[in-house]
Amino acid sequence: MTLDPALLKQISILLTGFGAAFLAALWLSLIFWVFRDIRSRTRDPFMRILAVIVAVLLFLPGILIYLILRPARTLEEEYQRTLEEEALLQTVEDAPVCPGCNRRVQMEWIACPNCHTRLKKVCEHCGRTIELPWNLCPYCGTPVPGMRSESIGDEDELIPFDQDFGNRP
Repeated sequence: MTLDPALLKQISILLTGFGAAFLAALWLSLIFWVFRDIRSRTRDPFMRILAVIVAVLLFLPGILIYLILRPARTLEEEYQRTLEEEALLQTVEDAPVCPGCNRRVQMEWIACPNCHTRLKKVCEHCGRTIELPWNLCPYCGTPVPGMRSESIGDEDELIPFDQDFGNRP
């Protein structure tokens, strides 16, 4: 079996054509991938153009250069990270602090264990803790003794919660 040189030449031309088409498709797909990837990582138009130009001009070495120099996180990842940081800061800021020593205290504490500052008071009627500036207990409606009566209201009387509000005098 002898191979015809014309047949070998046609096969080599065909394989070269397929190889060139594959490399062209790979080159274009990598350019498209770099374009999409850099769009998800930065809003800077100069960086976007520069990344695509590096991929267009340098092909595979350009892709390696791009992978080394591209931003580590996408814009979405940065946004999620920022939200997590804000949530952590919010929980730290929302923690109650003692007005006397500025140390963290728990919501149910009546006094600060560090400086002995009074944080809350106890309702004499129901025994629940209430805030210091409150003039009446929000749980049972009992006025706090020692508070001015004008702050509660002169002609308004307290109505128990179980009474129908439609029958007010």
